[in-house]
Amino acid sequence: MEIQLHANRRFLWKVEKIAVVGPGIVGMPMAALLAHARIRIGTDKPARVVVAQRNSANSGWKVGAINAGKSVIGGIEPGLDAIVQDAVAAGLLSATHDYSEIADADVILVCIQTDKKPDSYEPDYGPMFGGLDALAAALQHKPPHKVPLVIFESTLAPSTMATLMLPHFERYGLIEGQDILLGNSPNRVMPGRLVERVTSSDKLAAGLHPEAPRMIRELYRHIVTAGTLHQTNSMTAEVVKTLENAYRDVRIAYSAEIARYCDEHDIDFYALREQANERLAQADNASSDPNAVPSGGLLIPTIGVGGHCLPKDGILLWWRRAESGADTANSLILQSRAINDESPAETIRLAERRFGDIGGKKVAVLGAAYRFNSEDTRNSPSIVLARLLMEKGCQVILHDPYVKPDDQNLRKFEVDKHFTNDLAMAVADADYLFFGTAHKDYLEGKDALFRQAGRLKGVVDGCNLYRPGEVESLGIAYTGIGRGRKAPDEEFIAFVHRGFQAMERGLANEVLAIAEFLNERYVSEPFNKVRFEEVQRLAASCNTGCLIADPAPVEGVPVYRGFRSRLAACARNQYSLVSG
Repeated sequence: MEIQLHANRRFLWKVEKIAVVGPGIVGMPMAALLAHARIRIGTDKPARVVVAQRNSANSGWKVGAINAGKSVIGGIEPGLDAIVQDAVAAGLLSATHDYSEIADADVILVCIQTDKKPDSYEPDYGPMFGGLDALAAALQHKPPHKVPLVIFESTLAPSTMATLMLPHFERYGLIEGQDILLGNSPNRVMPGRLVERVTSSDKLAAGLHPEAPRMIRELYRHIVTAGTLHQTNSMTAEVVKTLENAYRDVRIAYSAEIARYCDEHDIDFYALREQANERLAQADNASSDPNAVPSGGLLIPTIGVGGHCLPKDGILLWWRRAESGADTANSLILQSRAINDESPAETIRLAERRFGDIGGKKVAVLGAAYRFNSEDTRNSPSIVLARLLMEKGCQVILHDPYVKPDDQNLRKFEVDKHFTNDLAMAVADADYLFFGTAHKDYLEGKDALFRQAGRLKGVVDGCNLYRPGEVESLGIAYTGIGRGRKAPDEEFIAFVHRGFQAMERGLANEVLAIAEFLNERYVSEPFNKVRFEEVQRLAASCNTGCLIADPAPVEGVPVYRGFRSRLAACARNQYSLVSG
């Protein structure tokens, strides 16, 4: 494959070595699948994959595990263990603490976790730049004829590639389009489905230089075998990635608003959801399957929103515009963060409406991971819920079948001493069970679980795990988020439908304003311009449903018996963001 960097510089691209920096939930499946694919580009031998991991207290062990043919990802990950074992046995996958071993790599995937700074819109790239310093220092000794392609799989706030990554490498004498090529292909993985998501999801291939997307597509077509690779520029990819998670957070927040009203008035949210999503032509099967990934219009409200992406990505999308002093008061994206952060406390309110004051009671919170069948505790709302219950004087035990007792987030939030992997012990003396995560263990083992809970007074289903009759038939009192008994009336269904439409138009107006701001401040050439229609098209390729409406004025805020959505009210004022 011939690469033309500029009029006087061409080279034939060979891929003999691929480096992956950071073997987490993104880097581990990418490294394994790239090695397993036996990729041959410009050579007859399959490319070797080398994973680089710094020798840290929390993650240094991963090098030894990978070199022993083991995946470093816990929980249930179909196919991943076998792929890692095969690639290591074939001599195509290895790991190292020494960055000098990847100095001659032709392609380098950067899969280091990014975050945002506390109480700020600013991204926290501390760990990222720690890895990039080591990488850039190693690349100063690269073979002179090589122009490595550096692909950021990590989520980046819009403008990061152009304003932070490009200058970072320049400080080490590595010039874009001359010594290296910088691209980004933000991941769309999901714990519990890592291999499936890499191989089957559509994926963005982006760069600062027009050749980078073409090269990423040529490489990734070997592993993205059932998805489409979409070429675009770096800023557009940054916007689309953060928007996908931001809009999911917004839809969860709107669903939570509606579910809270339903719970206060004993209305069946799930019956409402089915009918509203049918009108929106955005239906799924998540109402009836707790292990399905919701992708409809209205999503599934639970005890809160966790994981690494949703709690931060909308804030990162807003970073530069907020930094400029723009008014954030009517942002649906930022209001949604507040609504979703209220969910653990709202779950306790739901329990006490049904059972009375639970202060001082023995409570088991089942599910410490933020997502079913996973060990991932990042931003887990179950941990927040457990701490709130402790503040009420409850005696709390936190259980999870997959999370390790020495998990760093359990320690960070000081709930590790209340944690166990022993389900029978967790439920034996509990007055109440709060289900926070829909692990299959709780679903498939429910009969034994409830038999072991000999003192049980009530169940709080915070993750759409059971139907009321499944629990009540055992003589156990039940309440669950959205599990009211009354059918929604036609007026309420229409109200929810109109509110969703107002919300999605307001969100579109907000995204348009952000895109226009980024173009004005950070784009100097046509290739890197963010076009709203392109953002719409690429966001729609996300397999969890990210259908962005067309921008349009929101004429009014729907009201139902004195109730109106906070997000719909924000949407009514969104045009000030476009013109402001």
